[in-house]
Amino acid sequence: MQVREYVSLKPFNTFNIAAKASAMIDCQSEEEVLEAVRSVVGQRRVFVLGGGSNVLFLKDFDGVVLRPLIDGIDVVEEVGDETIVSVGAGVTWDDFVEWSVTHGLYGAENLSGIPGNVGASPVQNIGAYGVEAKDVIESVRGVRLSTAEPFELQRDECAFGYRDSIFKRSLRGDVVITRVVFRLAHTFRPHIEYGALRPAVEALGEVSAANVRKAVISTRNAKLPDPKVLGNAGSFFKNPEVDANQADAIALSHPDMPRFPLANGQVKIPAGWLIERSGWKGRSLGQAAVHDRQALVLVNKGDATADDIVRLCEAVRADVKSLFGIDLTPEVNFVG
Repeated sequence: MQVREYVSLKPFNTFNIAAKASAMIDCQSEEEVLEAVRSVVGQRRVFVLGGGSNVLFLKDFDGVVLRPLIDGIDVVEEVGDETIVSVGAGVTWDDFVEWSVTHGLYGAENLSGIPGNVGASPVQNIGAYGVEAKDVIESVRGVRLSTAEPFELQRDECAFGYRDSIFKRSLRGDVVITRVVFRLAHTFRPHIEYGALRPAVEALGEVSAANVRKAVISTRNAKLPDPKVLGNAGSFFKNPEVDANQADAIALSHPDMPRFPLANGQVKIPAGWLIERSGWKGRSLGQAAVHDRQALVLVNKGDATADDIVRLCEAVRADVKSLFGIDLTPEVNFVG
């Protein structure tokens, strides 16, 4: 366990926003996480930080930033046509997806290329191309900050929803996730109907998990900026879900509007399309900008402050609301 005082957070968030933490604790095992939590619970504020790819620090953090850097991908058991795998919270998410495809274990390949660590995957219920983390998660382990005691939740107890979970609701700010257990299939069942994924996969040859992974990564790289070049947190807004009548009304004046009917009768509309049609694609406010290839992404052009990002966020939301009557919800976690 490593403890540091007065740490710059700029290297630890992909927005590259300048902020500081009063202290940072890096934990390499579940035992160290438990020890760290018990040493600070009730005494200092704690913020759990993974890969820093979905966070915007609004100001310096007066407390302890705890990083669970637990490594390891361990096969737990074989159950029929499936394998149960336990993965440390500190494992890079895409490293886990690559490992699963390489080992002939399927279900997560559509989630290739998503930044961040495994420990964040259940919090956000990360998703892409018609697949979500909840589709492969078996259980989640960690430590409660309020009680300084370990916990384990099964998938049905995690209240997963669209970019949502119990960890963003009743347990928000109260858990350190240490390991995530996944249930992966031995049989590959492709999910390539979302967007233009099928032609991208078929252009590579056979429809295989390896080619799904290649197509997803290639598509993401073509659209999304490298945070090492342009600071960003990936998709900044959730894709809104509206009732069918509202979607029909919008389509009357925008017949080319992409729409994805959902099982609950709602219709999902791409936030990036709404932002682009509101005239914001490629535009800037100071050092913050809407990316010129993917309007769903807000970027730091170099020296943006958190206030710059927030100001741009609110300007985009206001114009989308005015033009379409839709409230965009940020997907990024605002801290402070």
